[in-house]
Amino acid sequence: MTALITKDPAVLVLEDGTRHLGRAYGARGTTLGEVVFSTGMTGYQETLTDPSYAGQIVLQTAPHIGNTGMNGEDVESRRIWVAGYIVRDPARVVSNWRSEQSLDDALDADGIVGISGIDTRSITRHIRSAGSMRGGIFSGDAAALPVDEQLRIVREAPQMAGQNLSAEVSVDSVQVTPATGERIGNLAVLDLGVKQATIDNLAARGFDVHVLPQDVTIDDIRAIDPVAVFYSNGPGDPAASGDHVELLRAVLDDRLPFFGICFGNQLLGRALGLGTYKLPFGHRGINQPVLDKTTGRVEITAHNHGFAVEAPLEGSFESPNGYGAVEVSHVGLNDQVVEGLRALDIPAFSVQYHPEAAAGPHDANYLFDRFRDLVVTTLEEKK
Repeated sequence: MTALITKDPAVLVLEDGTRHLGRAYGARGTTLGEVVFSTGMTGYQETLTDPSYAGQIVLQTAPHIGNTGMNGEDVESRRIWVAGYIVRDPARVVSNWRSEQSLDDALDADGIVGISGIDTRSITRHIRSAGSMRGGIFSGDAAALPVDEQLRIVREAPQMAGQNLSAEVSVDSVQVTPATGERIGNLAVLDLGVKQATIDNLAARGFDVHVLPQDVTIDDIRAIDPVAVFYSNGPGDPAASGDHVELLRAVLDDRLPFFGICFGNQLLGRALGLGTYKLPFGHRGINQPVLDKTTGRVEITAHNHGFAVEAPLEGSFESPNGYGAVEVSHVGLNDQVVEGLRALDIPAFSVQYHPEAAAGPHDANYLFDRFRDLVVTTLEEKK
């Protein structure tokens, strides 16, 4: 675990010219991405292995990271997906009986360039004021590049807006997880960056979960004779995922029950004819309050999104694309952002956050039951 005591220099460079000098952490080299912050006090392993963070350099606002190491049971996908990692004080000793590897060794093994020993609070406050922006971490030989050269490299990196990253994180072939609860039928899951905890929750509700590559067609979905369709979380700009929107419209036209989370919520919004927009610095963490307008309850929820749906918060409205009445079902209480949609004339709903919440609160886990009940009711109506 040499990275824990390294004095190798590293520098974080933001596109506005802001620079922070620190120590190399994880792999050495250069990495570029959108710099964002996550407010979770726990769950760094789940954050790192969440495909939704592809293309992003993640800053942890919690000061001490790495205390519990890494293990093979809590990973959310097949690898670490963050483009880079920023921490203040990496743990010097791994202190958990479940640990199988230190965090810095895991970062190094997956080629993730990080930086430690910098003022993460200052950077977080800067992003909250100026908004998320492109950045780069330079370590190893790259740390000695001229200041102007480092800034040029950062400013030539692509913006997150306009990027379609689904192909980078999706499976290459169909993967099936059998139902562990009383079987209902086949569920088609479009993998836009799905997490293992989501698959486990769906299987526990009685679905044979068919995780499909992101480039499947409506005929591919129909071929598995699904009782419903699910769109997962994932990275990128929903406005750049036109093919996924058109596929979803075909699903809605077939009147198949639909549930989407995170990226899936944004794509349902666009399929219904609504717009999406980029948030200044997004919602990332496991402590976000959301109002469920159906029950009146406030839930503490896990979030990871930089884009949101545009829709009126009060009352119902007609889908511009002809799918009948729609309402905003959930609202974020920090900034009144749309956190859920429900179609009133077709069997479809979505939420912007993560009801599987690993790691995180379990307040929203009922949504998987709500989806199961919707599917069962729809099947009974078709008899």
